[in-house]
Amino acid sequence: MLKTITIIRPETLVRWHRAGFRRYWRWKSRSLGGRPRVDADLRAMIRQMSVDNPLWGAPRIHGGLLKLGFEVAQSSVAKYMVKRCGPPSQGWRTFLHNHSPDIAAIGLFVAPAIGLHLLYAFIIVRLARLDLVWINVTPHPTAEWIARQITEAFPWNEAPRYLIRDRDQVYGAAVASHGHPRQTYRSRLPVAERLCRKTDRIDPTRVRRPVIALSEAHLRRILQAYARYYNDVRTHRSLDKDTPFSRPVQRIGRITSHALLGGLHHHYMRVRVFGTHPFERQLHRRP
Repeated sequence: MLKTITIIRPETLVRWHRAGFRRYWRWKSRSLGGRPRVDADLRAMIRQMSVDNPLWGAPRIHGGLLKLGFEVAQSSVAKYMVKRCGPPSQGWRTFLHNHSPDIAAIGLFVAPAIGLHLLYAFIIVRLARLDLVWINVTPHPTAEWIARQITEAFPWNEAPRYLIRDRDQVYGAAVASHGHPRQTYRSRLPVAERLCRKTDRIDPTRVRRPVIALSEAHLRRILQAYARYYNDVRTHRSLDKDTPFSRPVQRIGRITSHALLGGLHHHYMRVRVFGTHPFERQLHRRP
């Protein structure tokens, strides 16, 4: 035996010894059947159901999977569920998203005219698509005038259940009893507040390219032009970079710009020029 060992190097013997132990433990830990592995598609389904239904636990998801024909253990469902750190209840963002079709915001801001007198603009914004549904101007706002604007802005079948406004005393009891409005404390509604700041840029003392209101009718035309830009052109991050009145994506044509409100905003669009597309050039090529 000693003569046989001396013909090999010591490191070779150690390598054989380690390889033998690896094979032994591989045989020792071999699968004897047990629980089958969960498919990748089923794991993805468990995670998706867990994300879509934050109030569901493992028993609820397990019951739903059984009804879909998946034979899986409840412990496996609990293993592949999405782990949450916070409470399962919804936050304010989800709450407002669920109720936004029934909520509208109203706001009132001041616009100085060329004659150094003040004009008041009244706006109404729906929270569902952030669309500017109503805008009007008056030199003397009253509670009765604002209540009439709210009535004219919404048809009977489209009136919102709630109106959110600030604590301005101009609204009065007539507006407070119309549509069950909810007030904010020491602040205005963020949506209406941001829109008021954007439309307030017609003030000639605040911008380099002012649009000066010459009269009440002129200011109304300016704000109506801004409303068309706001609803049809301007994109919003909360709408996934879409407009309140969704417009299709343009991929063909020459890019041009159209100045709005004296150059304060621009609308970039594609204009289709006949014969510029390669297919059209080939179609109308002379023989």
